[in-house]
Amino acid sequence: MGIGRHPPRVRPSIAAPLGLAVVLAVLLAVGDGAPWTPVVSDFAALGLSSYATVCAYLAARSAGGHSRAAWITMAAALGAWAIGDLIWALSEYVLHTNSFPSPADFFYLLFPVLAALAMAQFAGRHQSRPRIVLDGATVALCLFLLAWILALKDVYETYRDDGVALGLALVYPAADVVAVSVAIAVTVRADARQRVMLYLLAGALGLGLVTDSAFAYLVANNHYVSGTLIDIGWAAVLVMIAAAARLSGKARPPTSVTTVSVPSNSSLWLPYVPLLLAGTVGPAIVMTGLERVIVPFIVVTVCARQMVTAWENRRLLVAVAEQALKDPLTGLANQTLFNDRLAHAMMLRLRDNRSVAVVSLDLDDFKLVNDSLGHPTADSLLVHAGQRITECVRPGDTVARVGGDEFSVLLESEVDDSHLLAQQMIEAFNKPFVVDGQNLLMRPSVGVAVAPADEPDLAPDALIKRADIAMYTAKRSRSSRVHTFTADMAMIDPAALSWAGDDAVHTPGEGAAQVRLLGELRRAVDTGRLNVLYQPKYSLSTGRVVGVEALLRWPHPELGTLRPDAFMSLVRQHGLMRPVTDLVLDRVLDDAARWIADGAQMPVAVNLFAPFLHDTRLPGVLRNGMLRRGLAAELLTVEITEDLVLTELNVVTTVLRQLRQEGIRVAIDDFGSGYSALSYLRDLTVDEIKMDRRFIASVTTDSRAAAVVRAVIELAHALDSTVVAEGIEDAVTAAWLREQGCDIGQGFYFGKPIDAAGVPDLITVAAQSN
Repeated sequence: MGIGRHPPRVRPSIAAPLGLAVVLAVLLAVGDGAPWTPVVSDFAALGLSSYATVCAYLAARSAGGHSRAAWITMAAALGAWAIGDLIWALSEYVLHTNSFPSPADFFYLLFPVLAALAMAQFAGRHQSRPRIVLDGATVALCLFLLAWILALKDVYETYRDDGVALGLALVYPAADVVAVSVAIAVTVRADARQRVMLYLLAGALGLGLVTDSAFAYLVANNHYVSGTLIDIGWAAVLVMIAAAARLSGKARPPTSVTTVSVPSNSSLWLPYVPLLLAGTVGPAIVMTGLERVIVPFIVVTVCARQMVTAWENRRLLVAVAEQALKDPLTGLANQTLFNDRLAHAMMLRLRDNRSVAVVSLDLDDFKLVNDSLGHPTADSLLVHAGQRITECVRPGDTVARVGGDEFSVLLESEVDDSHLLAQQMIEAFNKPFVVDGQNLLMRPSVGVAVAPADEPDLAPDALIKRADIAMYTAKRSRSSRVHTFTADMAMIDPAALSWAGDDAVHTPGEGAAQVRLLGELRRAVDTGRLNVLYQPKYSLSTGRVVGVEALLRWPHPELGTLRPDAFMSLVRQHGLMRPVTDLVLDRVLDDAARWIADGAQMPVAVNLFAPFLHDTRLPGVLRNGMLRRGLAAELLTVEITEDLVLTELNVVTTVLRQLRQEGIRVAIDDFGSGYSALSYLRDLTVDEIKMDRRFIASVTTDSRAAAVVRAVIELAHALDSTVVAEGIEDAVTAAWLREQGCDIGQGFYFGKPIDAAGVPDLITVAAQSN
C-alpha cells in the first residue's frame, strides 16, 4: 500500500514496547548470564525493531513535506535493523554460528547511515545549511575523539591486522557519530512544535553511539555475550524512536509567517557540549603535567565566549523578529501577523467549533486631523485609538493596524459575540481623546464579518473583504452603529469606495463594481459555476422528510458564497433570467433523476422568475424535461415569489392551470411579504402556501404575528392548500406550528441546506428512524 497524506485512524500505543523493554531489563538482571537470557534478548530485539519500523511507517503516512520524506527514510533504517536482528537470530539458533563480523552487520550498518539521512531531511528550508554543516562537523570530530580515547583505540589495537573486522568495528561508532552530529545540528534549530520529537530522536542516536562503542570495546576484548546491558541499550534506542514517531503524528506544522528565524536557546550551547567534553575529558586522560589543567581551561573559556556571543546575537534576532510582526507606531500586530493568525483561526474553527469574526474599523475625518494639526498629533491619536480598541477585546483576540487610520480585529470565541464587542469599540470612542492638550472627539466606522458555519471553505481573504465592505457601508451611511456584512452588500467593491477625502464617497465607483461583478456573473453562468443547495422540508405531524427546496448559490472567488439577493438584481436587469433559470432547472432535474437512480425519490421545489409565468411554453418545457429524465410530474413544485408583481393575470392563470394539469404543483413563496397576498389567493389556484419567515420568527412572542399565521393556516386549509412554514429555528416554534395544524416546516432547526449528494441520506435517516 502506498504512503498517503492522511493519518491512519488507529495508531499503535507506545506502552507495549516500553513495557517489553522494561520486562527485558528485569529478566536480564534476574537471569544474570542464565542460558535463556540470549534467547529472550534476541527475540525481544527483533520484536522491538519490527515495531519501531511500523511506527516510523505510520508517521510517514501522517506527515507531509520534508517530514514525510524523513520518516520514510527512518522507516527504511529501522527496517534494515530489523532484518539484521532476524539474520542474527537465524544464525545463532538455526545455523549455530555467532561470529564477528557476520552477514547481519551489513544491515546493522545501514541503520546509522539511513538515520543520518533521515535527520538531515528533518531540517526545514528556513534553517541555515552552512551552519548545520559546521555544527555537525564540530560535533562529529569531538564525539569521535572522545570515542577514540575511551574505547576505539583498544578496538584498533585488537583488529589492526584484520582489515575487515577493523573496518566494521570502527565504522559502527563512526556512522553513529555522523548520525548524532546531524541530529544535534538539526534539532537545535528546529521549530518549537517539532523539537520534543527531534530531541527523542537525537537522544536515541546518542544512546546508540554509546551502546555501539561499548559493544565494539567488549567484542575487541572478547567480553561480549547476548543478554547483557548492551541489549537493554539497543532496546531503549528503539523505544525512543518509536515514541518520537508517535509524537510526530500529534505535532501540528507551524503557520507560515514570513519573518526572521530565531534560534532556540538550546542551539546556543548544545553544539559546544561535545567540544567541552572532548577538551576536558580527553586531556585529563591522555595528557600529563600542566597541560592536563591548562588545555581544559582554554577550551572552557573559548566555549563560554562563543556561547555569550551567540546569546547576544539571539537577543538581537528576537528584537528584529518582533519588529517584523508589529506596527512600529502603535506596537499592535501588523498586516502580516494578522493574516497569519486569521488563517490559523479559519483552519481550526470547524474542528474546534469556534466562532471567527473580523472587525474592520476606520477613523472618520482622520484626514482633517492630519492636515490641520500635523502628523505628530495624528500619530499620537492613532496610538491612543489603538489602546482603546485593545481595551475592548479579550485575551487571545488580535488587534492590528493595517493602514493609515485602519484597524482590524480578529475575534475568536466559542460563541459569536462579535457584534457586542464591536459595539463596545464604538462606545469607547464616546470619550474625547486628549492629545497635546487638545480634546479630540473621533468617531469610527465599524464593519463586522462572521465566518458562517455553512461555508467551511471560506477563505481568510474573503472574510477580510466582507468586513471591509461592511465598514465602507457604515462610512457611507454616516451612522454610529455596527454594520454586519449581509448578502446585499456583496456587490460593493471596497477598492471602488475609496475617498479623496473623508467628506465624500465617489458613487461612480459603485457602478464600476457592478460592471465588474456583472462580467464575473456572466462567466459563472456560461461555465456553469452556479451551485444549487437543497433545504429539507419536514412534515410537522410525522417528522419525516417530504421534499426539498432548491436554493441558488454563487461561489464567488473573492467574496465567498453569495446568496441570490446579492446578485439577482443584475440577473433581472441584464437579460440573464433565461440562462440562469435554464441552468438551475437542468441542475435540479438532473439531481432528481440521480436520486431516483440511487433508490431515493425526493420531491423538489424550484423558484421561478415572475416573467416566466407569462410564457405559455413553460408547461411543455418542464414536461419534456421531466420526461427525458423519466421523472414523474408530481415530483416538481414551481414556486412563485409573492412580493413580485404579476401582470396579465389571465395569462398567468392559464400557465398555472396547465402546470397543474401536467401534475406539477404550484406554490406561493414568501406569502405575506408583499401587498397582494389575498388577491393572489383569490385569482390563482395553488397547491401550496409558504409563509414568510418574518411572520414565523415571532409567532411565540408576538400575539399579532401569531394571529396572522393562525388565520393564514385556516384560510389555506379552507382553500385546500398545503401550508409550509419557512425559517423555523427552534423547537418551541415548531411545536406551536404543529399545534396550529401547519403541514410542513423548513429551517435551520430541521437542517441546513445540503448539496445534492447528501439528499439520498435524508431518506435513509428517515427510514432508520421509523
